[in-house]
Amino acid sequence: DIGDIIRRRDLYRGNDEEKKKRDKLEENLKKIFKNIKNENTELTTLTTEKVREYWWNANRATIWEAITCEAKTDDKYFRKTCCSGEWTDDKCRCKNKKTGKNDTDQVPTYFDYVPQYLR
Repeated sequence: DIGDIIRRRDLYRGNDEEKKKRDKLEENLKKIFKNIKNENTELTTLTTEKVREYWWNANRATIWEAITCEAKTDDKYFRKTCCSGEWTDDKCRCKNKKTGKNDTDQVPTYFDYVPQYLR
């Protein structure tokens, strides 16, 4: 899961080749988050783990939108996950039913906050 990788909570151990790739990814992510921390004065006092969490919270909706950008209009997430208990019947996204506007897309899952071993 992307959120687990970003927040360094991924439990996947994989084979040796995958481990090398994951180590390289982690090395690059450390550099990226160090740069984010150094460029934003509000984040300089936070630990790198907190910066990762901050970044994920700020960007998870955009990432979900990118993941689902090629989904068809009637595609659904595998279960009813919108706050209202309805299907995600618009490109796997929940829409804010109060306004009905596209700019209120919501990530339809809370899985990124459930420990990986429980999913």
